[in-house]
Amino acid sequence: MHGELPKQLWATTRNNRRVAAIGLTVIVLLAAAIYAFTGSSQQTRRPGGRFGADGPVPVLALAARKADVPVYLDAVGTIKALNTVTVRPQVDGKLIAVGFKEGEDVKKGDVLARIDPTTYQAQLDQATAKKAQDEALLANARMDLERYERLAATNSINRQQTDTQRALVAQLEAQTKSDQAAIDNTKAILGYTTIVAPLDGRTGIRQVDEGNIVHASDTTGIVVITQLKPISVLFNLPQQHLERVNAAFAKAPLAAEVLRSDNDAVIDRGTLRVVDNQVDQATGTVRLKAEFPNDTLQLWPGQFVNVRLLIDTLQQVVVIPTGAVQRGPNGAFVFVVKDDNTVAIRPIAVAQQDEVQAVISKGVEPPERVVTTGFARLTDGSAVNVATPGETPAARPAGGRERSGQPGRERSQRPNAGASPPR
Repeated sequence: MHGELPKQLWATTRNNRRVAAIGLTVIVLLAAAIYAFTGSSQQTRRPGGRFGADGPVPVLALAARKADVPVYLDAVGTIKALNTVTVRPQVDGKLIAVGFKEGEDVKKGDVLARIDPTTYQAQLDQATAKKAQDEALLANARMDLERYERLAATNSINRQQTDTQRALVAQLEAQTKSDQAAIDNTKAILGYTTIVAPLDGRTGIRQVDEGNIVHASDTTGIVVITQLKPISVLFNLPQQHLERVNAAFAKAPLAAEVLRSDNDAVIDRGTLRVVDNQVDQATGTVRLKAEFPNDTLQLWPGQFVNVRLLIDTLQQVVVIPTGAVQRGPNGAFVFVVKDDNTVAIRPIAVAQQDEVQAVISKGVEPPERVVTTGFARLTDGSAVNVATPGETPAARPAGGRERSGQPGRERSQRPNAGASPPR
């Protein structure tokens, strides 16, 4: 009995020590967490810190300016050859020669292929001989008519015989005209055995090889020729733009541009040629056709391209970077930098904007400066440290994403954070 008591006391003491050790560990961890949190907060809020909240907010700003701004309508277009011709044989026969290479440029009148002309040459010779025969008969009939007319004048023969001879001459004259028509027809058919290019363009893949029998009824043809210079682009615009397009098109030809899809670089510049005479009721769009010189052959039939149509140019309007425009519950606004390096929230009216610049019809006038990056900590009246693009502000907020080299291309991830919307 006395031996069991020390064992129980020893077990109880050991459990108490284990509980105490766990509790002490928990207390130490909690203390370390509290110290880390309060210490970092104090360091962040320290007035002299690098990102101190009491200091000026580092921002980039650009001055509003006046400029001529083009007004474009954007669309996706399909390139189509200005002219496309499927070269088909017009007569039946054996293809004895092919005079072009696939993918080469040909001129109008160049010989593309030849069909065996033997049969058609024989038909032309036959028609020519038939005319010669009838011309000989006509010459003899005319001489007889002259004799009959002299004899009829002296009443030596019956006048009816003279009239019959005159009718025979007329008949033979008509026959010779028919013979000439037959000659012209067979000569044309013989000419079809030489197949020439109907226009300037580029040949495609050859559809028939030399030695094959071709027919006028063949649908595939021998080759397809497409005219690449110039070339046309078809594109659609919403019917809402039809009035503006027609009004501008009535004044002068409208300039059109084809752009690359990756970097918006201009591939070619052309002119609007046609506005379709009806609106597609299924899509509510109108079809337009523009023509481009395509001197560098960057445009290819069937290709999809981005197209923009210049319909107007706004003269000397106020523009600012698009990145400066912020949106709030009451509409668009900007942060205007005042002379004392503080900012003021200014409501604005945006006439139009793209990825680079915005046209401001009301609210900002040159040479007022507007903030383009660094909106996260801005409020009405905040002090700012202003830098222009290409310079580095004295201080930046932690975790900021601004890039000094691209004002207007980036927006703050929280454009309205900490800012009161304009009233």
